[in-house]
Amino acid sequence: MEIREFAERILFSETLEAKLLVPEGELTDERPGGALRIPEPERIDALSLHRARGGPKMPTPDRFALDESRAIAHHIMANHELQALEVMAWTLLAFPDAPTSFRRGQVGVMLEEQRHTRWHLARLEHLGGWFGQFPPSGYVWRRAMQSESLLDYLACIPLTFEGGNLDHSLEFEQRFARVGDRPGAQIMGAIHRDEITHVAFGLSWLKRLGPEGMLDWELYQRHLRWPLEPFKAKGREFDRESRRKAGMSDAFLDLIERAQPTPRQARGAR
Repeated sequence: MEIREFAERILFSETLEAKLLVPEGELTDERPGGALRIPEPERIDALSLHRARGGPKMPTPDRFALDESRAIAHHIMANHELQALEVMAWTLLAFPDAPTSFRRGQVGVMLEEQRHTRWHLARLEHLGGWFGQFPPSGYVWRRAMQSESLLDYLACIPLTFEGGNLDHSLEFEQRFARVGDRPGAQIMGAIHRDEITHVAFGLSWLKRLGPEGMLDWELYQRHLRWPLEPFKAKGREFDRESRRKAGMSDAFLDLIERAQPTPRQARGAR
């Protein structure tokens, strides 16, 4: 199977079964095709991003003892993982001139996103829920659609959303563990370890594709599209060690850790 075919199957299939189907054998990249930017992925009606309004909020920690609350958490996180998978497929179609080594590496990340989605779906079902019982959020997809270049994508998904998940995954690992949900905690621990490699992949390609001599932070900020800001690349508790493992310098880490939302007055001027 060609890498493009794999990406098209994820984007143009409505069913989860097709989106999460692992390709057999090593994918080839002999026919990357022309650039194609689709407005949104195909999904069944219950999961359509047209309905991406009014979904549940993430339950607070004091509610995690309830099966229903943990099911909601898995529903939200499954949709985040699925969106990440679809965005990565979109990137392969939108930027077909990207180096083949990047495209092959992206496929490796996508296989892990498929696995993360399946993990969340399995726990959701175990806890009595089903995927599509709540309207999905389309936030990750909408932000990624602002990417006008591969560097924009790298700043958005690997370094901001997956960067933030380095903290979020640890937080939710602890939430599940505190209420005795060992499978949920194990899932989040495994996702955390995968996210380190995903952030490392994004950072290494940002450096390789960016102008020679430009500082990592300057390059990241230049390609982060408003309304995303660097403070979105972290959670409540900032984990420096996982970011060091991903290859971030102490200077970069210091700037992320200190990042704050732009004041409302300044936002209106942008």
